Amino acid sequence: MSPEDKQLYLGEFEELVLLAILRLDDNAYGVSIRQIIESETGRSTSIGAVYTTLERLQGKGYIRSRQGEATPERGGKAKRYYVVDGAGAEALERAIAVRRKMMAGIRVDWLPLPT
Repeated sequence: MSPEDKQLYLGEFEELVLLAILRLDDNAYGVSIRQIIESETGRSTSIGAVYTTLERLQGKGYIRSRQGEATPERGGKAKRYYVVDGAGAEALERAIAVRRKMMAGIRVDWLPLPT
């Protein structure tokens, strides 16, 4: 895989983080991203993994962030909010398209039914 391909490649957790940011809209910050991933996937996620992934996605130009206002509940500390940029949306669309292509040849009766 070339460096350019690696730049375009989205790992599963990166996909989950991008989807969480999109779902959370204006309320996408580290803790809320972690909470929605844990509640929707049922998998335990460390806050460190979330922040590492956010930094990587920002480095790829897929997301951007802004500093919120300081709040007394957080000891005067401000939250950092995240938003998906156009390049991030395109990367997510590519990943979803690949998954659809891969699913195209699978018999529907093979897929487990939701419980």
